[in-house]
Amino acid sequence: MQPIPVSAVRRRAVIDALRRGAVPDSGLDLLATGLDRFEAAVEAELDAVAAGGAVFKAVRGEYGSGKTFFARWLGEHAKRRNFAVAEIQISETETPLHKLETVYRRLTERLTTTSFPPSALRPVVDAWFYALEEDALAAGASEEILPAAVDALMTARLTEVSRHAPAFATALRGYRNAILADDEATAAAVLAWLGGQPNVAASARRAAGVRGDLDHFGALGFLQGLLTVLRDSGHRGLLVVLDEVETLQRVRSDARDKALNALRQLIDEVHSGRFPGVYLLITGTPAFYDGQQGVQRLAPLAQRLATDFTTDPRFDNPRAVQLRLPGFTLESLISLGITIRDLYATGTENSDRITSVADDAYVAELARAVSGSLGGKVGVAPRLFLKKLVSDVLDRIDQFPDFDPRQHYRLTVTSTELTDTERNLVSPDDIDLDL
Repeated sequence: MQPIPVSAVRRRAVIDALRRGAVPDSGLDLLATGLDRFEAAVEAELDAVAAGGAVFKAVRGEYGSGKTFFARWLGEHAKRRNFAVAEIQISETETPLHKLETVYRRLTERLTTTSFPPSALRPVVDAWFYALEEDALAAGASEEILPAAVDALMTARLTEVSRHAPAFATALRGYRNAILADDEATAAAVLAWLGGQPNVAASARRAAGVRGDLDHFGALGFLQGLLTVLRDSGHRGLLVVLDEVETLQRVRSDARDKALNALRQLIDEVHSGRFPGVYLLITGTPAFYDGQQGVQRLAPLAQRLATDFTTDPRFDNPRAVQLRLPGFTLESLISLGITIRDLYATGTENSDRITSVADDAYVAELARAVSGSLGGKVGVAPRLFLKKLVSDVLDRIDQFPDFDPRQHYRLTVTSTELTDTERNLVSPDDIDLDL
């Protein structure tokens, strides 16, 4: 076995996530199967965004094809370039797309950088003010006039933003004044308001000189402001992922129409140059892009997302506005299982036993068994297969010297192990459950 060069921390993070049946938050380059064909185009797009451009991209694929995996893989590439990243799950109740103020709020809540986990909003804002102080001092400002010099720099840097969202600059100034006055409660409340949080105390809003809550139209201006703060605090861009936009198909028709129009508006704003430094990615199912309850319901949006998928998938254009993820075949599922087996074995004391007991043939047997228990629907199988492989097989081989999965393990799939989406995609007649 060729050892996989990976740190113990990254290896553990990936294995722990798979054991829980989740997509890892990091280390996805270790698992990337079939994404190399997108890499050159993605790298070029990220470079363009880092240089002040903006990109919109749509990813399509059935459940289990790896849309969330692709988004997080892209996020890792972005973070290597010192981008900030925000992954947002679109849902009717928590994050309706037609309410951009809510989308912005989730963005700030999920904002992460290479140095800070969500929410990284406060560290980013503090870094920005520190950068302004350094610039002011470098320009010759003395300690006595430093606050005024920083305020002047802030006003200059946010000139364009203030045309669309003057409250953004006002709130930043109020936050800094509260920090200088050692008023932590007011500072935290003002920053929450800046992040789009509702119901901020009226006293804090008065102290900062702002009113009310952020609305749908103000959200785009605040996003402009955030991009300015990110850029000036050393970040080269912002990747925003809107995951599972296909949920729009299940909302009331009036809300759906508003959401589709909001998406069209976002795409147009990105292409107009209003958001330099943003890479906006959405993910959805083919039914969302092609069906009458989704994108096709709004002709201008359908035109913007139109992509030719009539050719052999081998010739799909990675530079197109829409990318197609073909999903797993049994062969690619087995290949991924072998990769995970090798990753698990690397760095453990029982490496040789793990790779010999759970050999390639056994990994293939387990992949076929999991797929078969789900009616042969390989696209539904990856999450459950990897969870079973790690938690039921590899963990036991590692801990029990006499454990042999061929003798001591019998695959069972209970209904409680399936997600709601998996249950919906696999009919009861398809599942041979051992309950």
